[in-house]
Amino acid sequence: MENLQFQLERTETELKIRNYSPRTITIYLHFLREYLAWRVELPSLNEEAAMRKFLLLLESRGLSAQTRNLCLSALKFYVRQVANIQTSVNIRTAKRNQSLPVVLSRAEIGRMLAVMTNLKHRLILALAYGAGLRVSEVVALKVQDVDFSEMTIHLKQAKGKKDRISVVPEKIISDLREFIIGKNGADVVFASEHGGMLTTRTAQKIFEQALKKAGILKAATLHSLRHSFATHLLENGVDIRYVQELLGHQNIRTTQRYTHVTNPILRNVKSPLA
Repeated sequence: MENLQFQLERTETELKIRNYSPRTITIYLHFLREYLAWRVELPSLNEEAAMRKFLLLLESRGLSAQTRNLCLSALKFYVRQVANIQTSVNIRTAKRNQSLPVVLSRAEIGRMLAVMTNLKHRLILALAYGAGLRVSEVVALKVQDVDFSEMTIHLKQAKGKKDRISVVPEKIISDLREFIIGKNGADVVFASEHGGMLTTRTAQKIFEQALKKAGILKAATLHSLRHSFATHLLENGVDIRYVQELLGHQNIRTTQRYTHVTNPILRNVKSPLA
């Protein structure tokens, strides 16, 4: 087990040197810890064969293609960049399920915001939707990142270590100004009851409570508000390249999946059942 800990520490050091995000480091180390502990039982297998067998084990446990692809990335990083094992690893990523994102209608979002009597909770949901933010971006947002004069939000070192600019909904400007009175620029906008940043789980619970109060039965998560932001912008005729920029998508193909939800031709087709 000492050797296992040594390999994990080496990997963590290398990931930090290469400026991987804390979340990615945590995920990579989780998979690597499990893989190396399991690998001890099969010393005769070469590295690629062992990795294939481990990925099949994860598949048998019901882990999604996306999760298994993360694991594969972690193992490849370790083999090539840490262990320096000179062997080719010809394992392709698993094909991901092409499911459509869960999108809430404008009326449903309006109902959700209307039932939220807690100002902080209402602003969290309003910003997640109105600016197209990820849950991690909502809880990490600082006062100094909000520009009221330009009605923009500067998201710093977001997913992929990239900065981007999004919009502040005009409808909540007044409430948001009032909410941050007395805060310093470096303070988070939505602090927890004990000070410091809210957890993403707490933000998710706020959304779940709003969903329940509004009587919405869709299998939605807080991230569905971001999906709804993109979908509604496209419905409003905003160019997909601007939507891509606001969401911070590196590849426009990621943004294009929302066009399947907004297709006006499909919406106008009537069922033959009269």
